[in-house]
Amino acid sequence: MMAKNKDKILVQYSSGKERGRPTSDRNTSLEFHYTKKHLEGFVKSDDKVLEVGCGTGYYGLYFADKCSAYHGIDIVPIHIELFERAIKDRGYANVTCELGDATNLDTISDSSYDVVLCLGPLYHLPQHEREFVFSECKRVCKDGGILAFSYINKIGVYAGACIYDSTHYPNETANELVLLNGEDDLRPDTFFYTTPEEIKRLAQKHGLSVIKNLGTDFFIALGIVNTMTDEQFEIMRPLYDQMTTHESCTGMSNHALILCKK
Repeated sequence: MMAKNKDKILVQYSSGKERGRPTSDRNTSLEFHYTKKHLEGFVKSDDKVLEVGCGTGYYGLYFADKCSAYHGIDIVPIHIELFERAIKDRGYANVTCELGDATNLDTISDSSYDVVLCLGPLYHLPQHEREFVFSECKRVCKDGGILAFSYINKIGVYAGACIYDSTHYPNETANELVLLNGEDDLRPDTFFYTTPEEIKRLAQKHGLSVIKNLGTDFFIALGIVNTMTDEQFEIMRPLYDQMTTHESCTGMSNHALILCKK
């Protein structure tokens, strides 16, 4: 098995621009900040961690001194090249990475990792291919281990587009592609969306126990947080903390994280 849209994914990320995305703007940084916050306490010093879809290594470098071993897998060659360079530059002996596909982790043995992170592949896979990702991630995770999957919410994304690009949204094409098919209306074969309920059902279908299912950033706040002063943003932080703490808000997030136990 291999992602059928692999060529489109490679084109999307061929420039290596993902390297700077975590700090590209305030709104984007929130996704990474709250993903790490949701994972607090679930990665322990003696854990072996696998990240599927590791990108250029943002989380790998963050968790390097918080676990015993970290291994990253990504489908994009430039991501692995940049990650390997960063590992070498920082001298991490416990961090490794390799090319691979989230739908078929054929280089990874069964039950070999304490924590399995999947923080990007579901953004690019339709519903039937997500099945393979959940199955593979569960296979390589130890019994009692932790699994985390990031995904994009179709309702949160579309609501944000309607607010900040009201000259183009809503429209009938987006209604069909985004709301009915869970596909991006501009790049329908590259980005795919879902809902918290759908992801929860998928996790449970694969025998995983759901610990929490929470948003990490909110498209509806995009135009607000990027134009705020630092003082205004600090005043808004308690609200954002609440939005990322309550599952009642998750469906209106852009990116979200479901945390599970095998």
